[in-house]
Amino acid sequence: MTKARFNYIALAAYHDLEKFSFPWDERCTWMRDIFRLGLKGPLREEDIYQNRESLDSERLTDKFSKLWEEERMRQKPIDLQGYTPLLLGSLVAYFAEGQTSITELDAYKFAAGIVLCSVIPVFSFHPFIFYIFQVGTKIRIGLSGLIYRKCLKISKNASNDGLRGRAINILSNDVGRFDVALAFLHDLWKGPTESLLIGYLMYREIGISAVIGVAFMLSFIPLQAYVGKQAAHYRRKTAERTDLRVKLMNEIIQGIQVIKMYAWENSFAKLIADIRLKEVRAIKGTSYIHAALSCTSMISPLSVFLALVSYIYLGDSLTAKRVYTVSSYFNMLNDSMVHFWPLAITFVSEATVSAKRVQEFLQDGDAAATPVLKSDKKLSEKGIITEVVRRRNLTGVDIRNVSATWDAIEPTDGKGNAALSDININIGERALVAIVGPVGSGKSTLLNALLGEVKINAGQIVINGKLSYAAQEPWVFEGTVRDNIVFVDSYNERRYKKVIKACSLERDLELMINGDLTIVGERGVSLSGGQKARVNLARAIYHKADVYLLDDPLSAVDTHVGKHIFERCITEFLGDKIVILVTHQLQYLFDVEQLVLMNSGRIEAQGRYQDLQRNEKCKFLLMQATYESQNETTDSTDAVSVDSRMSRSESEKSMEHHQLLNADEMPVEDENQEQQAVGSVKLSVYMSYFKALESPILLFFNRGSLHMCPFHVDWGRLLFIQVGNLGGKVAISNGEPLRKVDENVTHLAHETLGNHSLNLTEQDEDAVRQELVIFYAIILGSTMIVYILRTFGFFRMCLRISLKLHDRLFRGITRTSMHFFNVNSSGRILNRFAKDIRTVDTDVPHTLLDCIAFAIDVSGVLIIVAVANYWLLVPAAFIVAFLFLFRYIYVNTSRSVKRIESITRSPIYSLTNQTFQGLSTIRALHAESALDSEFHDYMNGNLVPGSCLSLARVPLRYGPISSVYYTSLL
Repeated sequence: MTKARFNYIALAAYHDLEKFSFPWDERCTWMRDIFRLGLKGPLREEDIYQNRESLDSERLTDKFSKLWEEERMRQKPIDLQGYTPLLLGSLVAYFAEGQTSITELDAYKFAAGIVLCSVIPVFSFHPFIFYIFQVGTKIRIGLSGLIYRKCLKISKNASNDGLRGRAINILSNDVGRFDVALAFLHDLWKGPTESLLIGYLMYREIGISAVIGVAFMLSFIPLQAYVGKQAAHYRRKTAERTDLRVKLMNEIIQGIQVIKMYAWENSFAKLIADIRLKEVRAIKGTSYIHAALSCTSMISPLSVFLALVSYIYLGDSLTAKRVYTVSSYFNMLNDSMVHFWPLAITFVSEATVSAKRVQEFLQDGDAAATPVLKSDKKLSEKGIITEVVRRRNLTGVDIRNVSATWDAIEPTDGKGNAALSDININIGERALVAIVGPVGSGKSTLLNALLGEVKINAGQIVINGKLSYAAQEPWVFEGTVRDNIVFVDSYNERRYKKVIKACSLERDLELMINGDLTIVGERGVSLSGGQKARVNLARAIYHKADVYLLDDPLSAVDTHVGKHIFERCITEFLGDKIVILVTHQLQYLFDVEQLVLMNSGRIEAQGRYQDLQRNEKCKFLLMQATYESQNETTDSTDAVSVDSRMSRSESEKSMEHHQLLNADEMPVEDENQEQQAVGSVKLSVYMSYFKALESPILLFFNRGSLHMCPFHVDWGRLLFIQVGNLGGKVAISNGEPLRKVDENVTHLAHETLGNHSLNLTEQDEDAVRQELVIFYAIILGSTMIVYILRTFGFFRMCLRISLKLHDRLFRGITRTSMHFFNVNSSGRILNRFAKDIRTVDTDVPHTLLDCIAFAIDVSGVLIIVAVANYWLLVPAAFIVAFLFLFRYIYVNTSRSVKRIESITRSPIYSLTNQTFQGLSTIRALHAESALDSEFHDYMNGNLVPGSCLSLARVPLRYGPISSVYYTSLL
């Protein structure tokens, strides 16, 4: 794993954001080049600006690490929008019949005030959102770094206990909750504050009737608080079941070759389907909560209805000014207390659950025993002791009365679950020690005890020198053959060639088209079993050390290759080192000076091979070990043979493909790198999403209900405007255009009620008003019912689609050829099943519902405007054209940025997955810091500041445009 390989994110353009002035340069100019490139074609990774220094992953992780250690040691504004309704009401009052107190100049002042109140928040709120997202990003990056550092420290036993799936799920889902939660955090106090202010202003406007409407709206607060608590409950259930699904998917990916060999696809599909169904049931609870929160948008019309109706029945006169003013106030209160406040509770609750999950992960899993200096007496009493300074008067390895266990809990009876018992071995310098015994006798456990991977319950271990380790299960990561051998050490060509020769890899490298620069897939899928074992051994041999721990390196190689490795590598190349060799190949051990025979976690005998043969019990154990090794060798040889044939077949196909290229064009870089999609998302993609529902009737019902609700509400608002007009006619003597508006609205309302005369007597006004109130109540009631049905039905429909899409994805993955798994890393595949499936489960339904609802709302507004005065469609046409233009510019860039973000996310999961696979090797070779740096490189490359900044920048452009449209209407 070389530095060049990890720093593949070549970000050419660099802009130091810290130097830009606030807010113009940072908001309006520095992203200009990216948008221009986005219009010309798909963006590439090198087109994205470099990361801010304040958002550097390693820097933030170090800061969070200090904060976490401190936590462990403890063991335990001016509201300008509030003036908008007042100004709007005063402006409407200017057009009331017979009024003389408001001059034309005052009306223009009110209109200018409305425009200013809509423009000023644009330049204050969106910069605030931008910076609050930066804080959320810092938290996400810092926690991600903490999670990975925890992965490097957990014990080998804990890593096999589901922590791998939890780590990937936390990195893909949980840490992303803080970005959104922080954006809504201030709404927790802002909502109640605004409700008090707005309630007071409405009380001044309509008296006690305002209290009735506000009380009705605020009566939903306890329900919203309960909903927030339930959201946290369902979030935890969902996360636990997602952990289980991701863990199982990871195991399926790791063992896909065996699954295909035995045709177990259907069995695992059923297992995954059961887990997925339980996960969707938990997601359904969260989705229904969000559906209920979406329905709260109907609370505002109901509150307006109750306030104004009570105002009418208390005998007061309702004017158009009061209708506009009160409606605007309730809309503001709806945004702060009904919409954003419950969302803040929900998102903060979900973030709290995620924070607890991160905390539990950081506390779970016993940390691997850390080697300490001999001089530290307090720490030396706890078990393992390592002295890294060579001293002539010390033996190489001294194991004294060691008992160890894989479990975190020490056995109280002295036996219990102990994996090693009363182990005593003394090894001098330049010694070859062979450890033999039946399967499960504790040979590998003894090596893990030397590495600090096993908890030492009694005794102590003294090691004089530096360790190197070759695991029994070969660990080959995605990269070149040279990267796998050199790993984190510096490249020394002379030593490298000696290691290649000693490990019998020369011929294999000659057959590879790019030699040792050939890219091997994750887990070494392009190598045979014997090749992986030799590459794994070569890594351990290349690393300069004093003590080499070799765990059965000869089991997966042919006889003649095994003889070459034992003679040239173990005996000759490592002749001046301490070598502790675990093996079943007894034919090589006749001349070994020290042979350790183990059985059931104990040492049965030590000495030369000939001496052990004289003991009948030892002779039987040696025969048993030989017999088991022959069976293992036969099975492994068959597996290696199949693996080798498949790998060679894939290599031949790869060579045939590359022979079509010129010699100068042959790729040396990773040809398996994920490709970025280009172009717009086709309509067929959206259609395939809805086709997955497989129920046209349900789809038709949801689409129909989506169209009905907004028009009902808008129609009802027209009727209430007419109620206001009964108390004070608008635009009777202030110009023909405004008179036309009033006549159109009045005509529409009276057509609805049966063509009443426009010239109502005072006695008839109460009757007409009564009819309007009843009719508006009917509209609100029916709309509320349809609104609830369509919202819950829509989320249910999306969950059903998500379930179908996941099933199709799993079937496609398990039924594809092995070539797919050879060219796609596990992180890339897990990215689809973790982050992308979460997006389909939660993000797509909300975004799709909002998109459809906004489109229908805009259509409804335009229709109402056209009915009132079709001349108002002229500025509307211009604003729609401008918005479509900005959408075109934004979408082209944001789509490319999002694709880059998705592509650069996969290596993070791949690295985490590969780290779990090679934990013992990584710690034995002291590669933690190198891998930690690589993780930070990937995190910095995945941050993609353009995605966050472009999202914050667009509202700043849309705000002034909307204000211009607002001004043109006024």
